[in-house]
Amino acid sequence: METETGIFDTLERLGLASLETRETFATSTRDRERLPVYRDSLSGVVYIDGFYVGDSTYEDGAYRQETVRRAGSRDFELQKDTRRRVEAYSQFYTGKTVTEFGCGEGAFLRNIAENTLAVSGVELQADFIKTLMSDGFSCFDNPAAIASSSQDAVFAFHVLEHIPDPLQVLADLSAILKSGGIIVVEVPHADDFLLSQLKSDPFRKFTLWSQHLILHTRDSLHRMLKFAGFTDIVIDGVQRYPLSNHLKWLAEGQPGGHKGVLSALDTPELSSAYEAALRKIDATDTLVAVARKP
Repeated sequence: METETGIFDTLERLGLASLETRETFATSTRDRERLPVYRDSLSGVVYIDGFYVGDSTYEDGAYRQETVRRAGSRDFELQKDTRRRVEAYSQFYTGKTVTEFGCGEGAFLRNIAENTLAVSGVELQADFIKTLMSDGFSCFDNPAAIASSSQDAVFAFHVLEHIPDPLQVLADLSAILKSGGIIVVEVPHADDFLLSQLKSDPFRKFTLWSQHLILHTRDSLHRMLKFAGFTDIVIDGVQRYPLSNHLKWLAEGQPGGHKGVLSALDTPELSSAYEAALRKIDATDTLVAVARKP
């Protein structure tokens, strides 16, 4: 649906975009014809302005089937991401009160629950909320349902880029954090190697999506968190998809190399070295921010 305001207003407010530095990055997304995608020539942020699919899309959740059709079963990625997050962020959830914003089916919450003091989720998809509640988890459709200053940590994995007013959401999440509480945010990276260096047209057509309203740079993510009042902001790169996936994009213009025979390349040693190399040139597919509420 068209909106009166959009991501541009937020980016302009933060000094990350202007009409003078706006350039057209693409004229459509993978799911919407004639929906322009812009890139700011100075900040490097990629964004869609004046458009939002609406909360009802996320409440219904039917869009997930289209995602699976295009990329194949998401179970492998979900399992891999969950395992990485459980290991990487244990210091922030062990023995703590924790909320995951945009928790989906609850894979992360289910895996950390026994090591936390308490867990809760915030999610729009109605059937996910119902299932989590029936399984004994607290899950709400709005962070306002959680007591203010009650959480030690808040996690938001690949959700902030879907939201037309991310500054308000960050303010809402800050409100439920205790003083000294931690927020962990993962977002897609505008300088993804396939976009910024390899300039893969098939990948660009695949990854640009009407629901991804912004692809962040380190600076844009830092500025949003700082504007929302967070301090001690640390931003790092994470590579979710390995070399095998990149090779299939280059050879065939398709995803999924990490799920086929090419996955034999993805030894722990090579995957670690490849991620380190992409970090060195700031070209990982994902940015992770960890910040503190004063």
